[in-house]
Amino acid sequence: MTQEKTTVLEHRVFQGEYRLLKLAAPVIGPLVQPGQFVHLRVPRLENAVLRRPFSVFKADEEGLSILYATVGMGTEALTTVEVGEEVSLLGPLGTGFPRVGKNKIPVLVAGGYGNAALYLQAKNLPVKGVAFFGGRSAEDILCVDEFEALGWDVRVTTDDGSLGTKGLVTAALDPWLEEQGSGGRGQGAELFACGPNGMLKAVGDRALEKGFTAWLSMDRNMACGVGACLTCVIKRKTETGWEWARCCKDGPVFNAEEILWED
Repeated sequence: MTQEKTTVLEHRVFQGEYRLLKLAAPVIGPLVQPGQFVHLRVPRLENAVLRRPFSVFKADEEGLSILYATVGMGTEALTTVEVGEEVSLLGPLGTGFPRVGKNKIPVLVAGGYGNAALYLQAKNLPVKGVAFFGGRSAEDILCVDEFEALGWDVRVTTDDGSLGTKGLVTAALDPWLEEQGSGGRGQGAELFACGPNGMLKAVGDRALEKGFTAWLSMDRNMACGVGACLTCVIKRKTETGWEWARCCKDGPVFNAEEILWED
């Protein structure tokens, strides 16, 4: 983890309500692993003490890119940042996705713009598999061309049926999983998912039922980003019960087997 003053190289509307922020970050960029995130100090947000966490979309030796939507005060202020402006960045943070297991079919599952957090995993995996993207409408389905260019078979669902299969992302995932049968350990599919918690639980439950491994990037509000404040904890199973685990430091990526979901 390091702190770096970065320069905004590009900031524009990406698609619909989603925006792309590209930063010159030659120190942090090359260190980012798939599934990790960065903490960004948003300019012109003087009343906010804490930085804002963002998943990393793309990263290389020159810097990194972030895809985001305007959902609150922090991201609203971020939309005013201009090309050439300096932004303070802390990262890379968290524990990301592992490599796919030997002889496994990698499967990506994303809800909304969760697929931005899966792009580096898709790019780095030596084996290409199937990607399932779900969203409210066609406008919420991002980066299909980018993933297909990497060699992934992308399957889309939308709540309103405006693109792909109508329904939740599991409407496309379920029949595909049925075709795979029950793999057991060391066989079949290995899932990597990012999106809202309801989707993550659904994906994790299905994987465990089929005997597949699933890695879930947990969706929790992160305050400090470095494991000190304990605002992003989840319950993780242990041999004797459970313990608190910090999404920002122990995660955000966890094996579905570890997570103790609360009703």
